[in-house]
Amino acid sequence: MAKANTSKPAPMAKASGGSSKRRGFSDKEKPTQIRSSNITAAKAVADAVRTSLGPRGMDKMIQGSKGDVTITNDGATILKEMQVQHPAAKMFVELSKAQDIEAGDGTTSVVVLAGSMLEAAQKLLNRGIHPTVISEAFQSAAAKGVEVLEGMAIPLELNDRTSLLKAASTSLNSKVVSEHSSLLAPIAVDAVLKVIDPAKDTNVDLNNIKVTQKLGGTVEDTELINGLVLNQRAQGSGAPTRVEKPKIGLIQFQISSPKTDMDNQVIVSDYTQMDRVLREERAYILNIVKAVKKAGCTLLLIQKSILRDAVSDLALHFLAKMKIMVVSDVERTDVEFVCKTLGCRPIASLDHFTPEMLGSAELAEEVTAGASKFIKITGVPPTVKTVSVLLRGSNKLVLSEAERSLHDALCVIRCLVKKRAVIAGGGAPEIEISRKLSEFSQSLPGIEAVCFKAFAEAMEVIPLTLAENAGLNPIRTVTELRNRHAAAGETAAGINVRKGMITNILEENVVQPLLVSTSALTLAAETVRSILKIDDIINVVT
Repeated sequence: MAKANTSKPAPMAKASGGSSKRRGFSDKEKPTQIRSSNITAAKAVADAVRTSLGPRGMDKMIQGSKGDVTITNDGATILKEMQVQHPAAKMFVELSKAQDIEAGDGTTSVVVLAGSMLEAAQKLLNRGIHPTVISEAFQSAAAKGVEVLEGMAIPLELNDRTSLLKAASTSLNSKVVSEHSSLLAPIAVDAVLKVIDPAKDTNVDLNNIKVTQKLGGTVEDTELINGLVLNQRAQGSGAPTRVEKPKIGLIQFQISSPKTDMDNQVIVSDYTQMDRVLREERAYILNIVKAVKKAGCTLLLIQKSILRDAVSDLALHFLAKMKIMVVSDVERTDVEFVCKTLGCRPIASLDHFTPEMLGSAELAEEVTAGASKFIKITGVPPTVKTVSVLLRGSNKLVLSEAERSLHDALCVIRCLVKKRAVIAGGGAPEIEISRKLSEFSQSLPGIEAVCFKAFAEAMEVIPLTLAENAGLNPIRTVTELRNRHAAAGETAAGINVRKGMITNILEENVVQPLLVSTSALTLAAETVRSILKIDDIINVVT
């Protein structure tokens, strides 16, 4: 019996030992699978936008759930519209959004760059290098890359309008509306310079530049207006539609008969009572209109109301008789911009309607554009730090893309205000980073050198993609570009997609803000580092 008892535990011990080995193996296997899944999902997002990179990049047609169509090659817009489910892929969408907020341009480049870094990291992981080692090395390499970029930078002064135009044109050349870059670039430069003080400002509030879209005409009809454009039209029959040297009041109350806060019914049994109601309503509205006239107001802007009519027909009749131009339904979100531009203050009650609250301009008129009309107020004081852009287009798709392109150009000029330096475009900075990091990796020990070398090779994805999208031979083009940088020391040599060859890209006026490149490199490295550090996905059901 004793012998039988001692012989039984042996196979049990063997079985438990085997299961613990299998469990240990699966514990190591799971993080690898999760990491591989994350990298594959994120690379799929990068590959989706890769063909949109550069001036010869292709456009995407995005159809929404409601049937609305968007045509764009802007990386941030494409990724925002995509229905991404995988959490790692969503990180790339957020990466593009972060680049859009920080720099406003380079939203496609940052995603393509991060995808290439992940591909390099996957190869290093397959060689058995620990993800923490890779992520630390990539972070160091990115910091070194930023130093290389700063070494290449050309300082810029904001009074150098030519250099600002070059940077804005480079941004617009990769857009659908690239043929209109000679018109939109000066508008972007002049708009930003109007709203800042070049001597002391280090940032630009783009809320001070109001872009109004108006269907009709072509993009060539777009204009920069030193004043205000309102999408509304003048109200009232017989009311003036053009006022010179107007005194402008913006009211936040309604010129219509008051209503109670709750639903009720007023039953009128006698015509004299009805007559009294009408007389009181007439007296109430006439009192408001007289107060407006007494203050000297000749252009009345009325904020949009959701509780009742902003202005009644009777009020419009009285205002027209007194030759007061009326524009109703001014959006609540536009009130701050209107006040800043015209120098008026919003008036919440009739008691505060005084001449001190009014703004002024040289001219207010109703302008016809195609089938619609809009209000244009010009001749505001030169001290006003706001400006309006009236954007025209033949259809909604062109108009929307022109607005996005102009926003990118404005952001490029904002980048130059933040960090006043430019670098060459056309893949030149990426190849230079790749070359310098490859040289630096030879001075590093062991695994870190391998990681730096992989990061350097990953940087070549930008010139490679530019060449691919331009229909050039990517391997031959990148090899020649690498040789020009290494042998001849031409740090400004880049891919000239117009001529289909390697040229000095600065001579072709292809420049980009330093901030766009440094931001893209830093944000891409941080995102890749975050993805590499993830070893498990936990689903929480609420």
